[in-house]
Amino acid sequence: MTRTRQRTLLAIGALAVALTTPLTGCVTAFFPQGGGSGGVSTPAPVADDLAEDLVPFYEQQLAWESCEGDGLECATVTAPMDWENPADGDIELSIVRQRAMGGDPIGSLLMNPGGPGASGVDLVADSVDFAAGEPLQRDFDIVGFDPRGVERSTPVQCLDAEGMDAYLYDLPTAEKGSDAWIAEIEEGGAEFGEACAENTGESLEFVTTVNAARDLDLLRAVLGDDQLYYLGYSYGTFLGATYAELYPEHAGRLVLDGAIDPSASIADVNVAQSMGFESALAAYLEDCLASSECPFDGTVDEAKQDIAALLASVEQSPLPASDGRQLGTSTLVTAIIYPLYSAASWPYLSQMFEQVMSGDPTYAFYFADQYNGRDEDGEYLNNQTEAFSAYNCRDYTFDPDVSTMRANAEELAELAPVIGPYMGYGDIGCSAWPYTEQADRDEIHAEGAAPIMVVGTTNDPATPYQWAEALADQLESGFLVTYEGEGHTAYNKGSDCVNAAVEAFLVDGTVPEEGLTCQ
Repeated sequence: MTRTRQRTLLAIGALAVALTTPLTGCVTAFFPQGGGSGGVSTPAPVADDLAEDLVPFYEQQLAWESCEGDGLECATVTAPMDWENPADGDIELSIVRQRAMGGDPIGSLLMNPGGPGASGVDLVADSVDFAAGEPLQRDFDIVGFDPRGVERSTPVQCLDAEGMDAYLYDLPTAEKGSDAWIAEIEEGGAEFGEACAENTGESLEFVTTVNAARDLDLLRAVLGDDQLYYLGYSYGTFLGATYAELYPEHAGRLVLDGAIDPSASIADVNVAQSMGFESALAAYLEDCLASSECPFDGTVDEAKQDIAALLASVEQSPLPASDGRQLGTSTLVTAIIYPLYSAASWPYLSQMFEQVMSGDPTYAFYFADQYNGRDEDGEYLNNQTEAFSAYNCRDYTFDPDVSTMRANAEELAELAPVIGPYMGYGDIGCSAWPYTEQADRDEIHAEGAAPIMVVGTTNDPATPYQWAEALADQLESGFLVTYEGEGHTAYNKGSDCVNAAVEAFLVDGTVPEEGLTCQ
């Protein structure tokens, strides 16, 4: 039995960024290496009202060691597996630090690249200049962390590489949307969930954003900071907002870039993302058709019809790859979506379309593999897919009613005629998750928190601009910075205006003029 899945939600992380040269391979995973001690961190004073059984966690001292990478230090933090019952077991949280270049840090700036499931350790270790501009590196210790369940932090573990290939790339045998097709997808989701429970163990139950936010406060404390300084991208905005809701008294300067609306249901998310990527596809086509190297002719609408026809063709006749995999619509949609995260990647999207139209799936699999964290040897470099499922299956409420899913799928197809038909039925994937208790999505107000910056991009496909507007409006102390442009997230993406606003706020606490709009 194949472990096929149906798409639900799209990974929303800042590291889905511009591709460099196609077919050059993936970023090498970062791991700590043995070495001399980098010193010991003194934790911040423990609050008087902290529960007695949590005091040992908050008073632990971190033993830093040198890491692979110039000037980086690594440490491991012990956290309760279950924050409600700390005596029931521990988990480990992996962190990496680059010391402030100026030598006198304001504090630690914690970074989260999104996902859920993306590694903050990788972000800082491999891409610190992308993550933080020079003023931030000068005035802060830059700290990346893997949230619980992610990569090096007591990771969610589900399938081996062969199993992941089957889950992500195998093709359903029944007609899409039929009862048999739904049963097949349900069975695949159940098998995946069972494998996650078996191979992860009891910690899987506690992989939730609320618990990750509690871990974040622990990191703040053991790093010696009274206030949290935080830069969260994409899903990281939900983690940061959740932190501010739980710990408003410790919410220092928070920047939430590429925001999620905490009150949005899974159905709302599917609609917004489908329409967001449909809009990004149209923007790509408008740009493409203005060049001499575009694989499409005619108008944007005509080109969209060509892409819809291409997807339908691949659905009927999948394209074989040299490694034995077959390119179906789910993988092709992933390959289309991935370059739409950044306008700088659009030329590579054109190359991919040209190849697929000629019957060659090489670039399509390359893009899908990058999105899924799979290298050219068929190995998975991280556990982003497993962690993504673990968080979302607990953070959202899913409706397994087939008639509701069919109605939602029809709506998606109408609202986003190219992308939408392949975004429905997402509730199936979590319908058989081992832990059935799910969070109720609601607004986040973070009453009593210091000012919180929300950054939104007007044509962000993964986290649509209306989500940034919603979050800034919900937060009692939230304010919105708008970037008029394309792509996912805005900081350090080429806008001097955005960069200056973010850096002045984090370094000096400067709140920009109301309604700041950047280009």
